[in-house]
Amino acid sequence: MQATSPMTGRQYGLDWLRIGAFALLILYHIGMFFVPWGWHVKATEPVAWAVWPMMAINPWRLILLFVISGVVSRALLGKLAGTRGFAISRSARLAVPLLAGMALFVAPQPWFELHDRRAYDASFAHFWLHDYFEFGASLGLVLPTWNHLWFVAYLWAYSLVLAGLAALPIALRAKLQAAFDALFSGWRLVVLPIAWLAFARLVLHPVFGETHALVDDPYAHALYAFAFFFGVALARSQTTWATILGHWRSMLGLAVLGCAAMFIADSVREAAPAWEIVRLIGRAVLAWSAILGLLGFAQTRLNHDSPMRRYLTEAIFPYYIAHQTIIIAAGFWLKQAGADNGLSFFIILLTTVLGCAATYELARRVNWLRPFLGLKQLAAQQTDTGWLARGKQPQA
Repeated sequence: MQATSPMTGRQYGLDWLRIGAFALLILYHIGMFFVPWGWHVKATEPVAWAVWPMMAINPWRLILLFVISGVVSRALLGKLAGTRGFAISRSARLAVPLLAGMALFVAPQPWFELHDRRAYDASFAHFWLHDYFEFGASLGLVLPTWNHLWFVAYLWAYSLVLAGLAALPIALRAKLQAAFDALFSGWRLVVLPIAWLAFARLVLHPVFGETHALVDDPYAHALYAFAFFFGVALARSQTTWATILGHWRSMLGLAVLGCAAMFIADSVREAAPAWEIVRLIGRAVLAWSAILGLLGFAQTRLNHDSPMRRYLTEAIFPYYIAHQTIIIAAGFWLKQAGADNGLSFFIILLTTVLGCAATYELARRVNWLRPFLGLKQLAAQQTDTGWLARGKQPQA
C-alpha cells in the first residue's frame, strides 16, 4: 500500500491487527488474575513483575480496538443499504450478543467472584434463577452485569450515533471529512491526540474515574468515542493515511520513549509526586504513538490474505465473548486446588484457547446459535463444518 493511496478494497492488514489486538486483550485478562490490581478473581500470591508488561500495553490496547472498529464501521456504511440498514445490521451483530452474553456467558463471572469472596454459597443454578436478575446490588455487585462486554455496549452506542451522522446532508459530511483531513495531518496528527489523551487522564479521570456503565462515564467516552470516530474519518482520509504510512517506524520509536518515561516516572512518583504528571504524559505518548505505529506496520507489513486470516477474522469476536468467563472459572478452581502461579498460567492459557475454540466451533455449526455470538446466520447451503475448510468462512 503506497503512502499516497487512499484505502480501497479489503484491508487485510487491519484484519490482522484486529485479530492481534483481541488476542492481546485475552492475554491481558489472563494477566489480571496474577497482578496485584483488583479483578474478579485473584491469585493467592500476586506476581509483582507482571505489572510491567501489563502497564506497557494498558494505555493503547482498547483505544486501538475502537479505532479499528471505526474504520470497519465506515466501510460497512458503504456496503449496507442506507443508514437504517446499517443501524439494524449493527444492532443484530452487537446488541443481540450483548444481551445474550449478559444473560448466559457473563452470568457465571459474578457467581465465581462472590464465591471467591466467600460472600455467597448457593449453587450457580440458584444464583441465576433467584439473584442474578435482581437489578440491584444487594450482594455487593451490581447485577445483572455486562463486565467485559462493556466494549460491545459502547461500540453499539457509537454505531447508532454514526448512523445518525450518516443521515446528514452529503455536503455537510464532506465538510466534516475535509476538516478532519486538515486537522489531523502532519505534526498535528501526533500532537493533538496526545494532548487530548493527556488532558483526559490528568483532568477527567481523577474526577470521574472509569465506570464502564455507559451513561456516567465521561472519561471513557473522551477516549473511546474519540478513537471510534477518528477511525471513521481515517477510513476515507488520504492525507492522514499518508502521514501514518510515511512515519510509522518513527511512531513506534516514540512509543518506546513514552513507555520508558512512564516506567521511570512510576518508579519515583511516590518520593516525588510531581513525577505523576510526567507519568501521565508518557502514558499518552505511548498510547497514541503505538496506535499510529501499529496501524502503519499492519498496512505495510501484514496486508496479505490467508486461510488463517479468514478463519480468525470471524472467530475472534466469539473468542472475545467467551474468554473472560473461562479465565475466571479456571482461575477460581486452580486457586481452590492450590496450584502455583506458573502451572496456573499455562493451564488458564490452554483452557482459554481450547474453550474459546470449542465455543466458536459449536456456534458456527449450529445456525441458530450464531447470532448469540455475533455471527451472521447462514443459508443452509452456506454451512461448512470443516476447520479452516478452504478458507471460505464468512467475514465478520
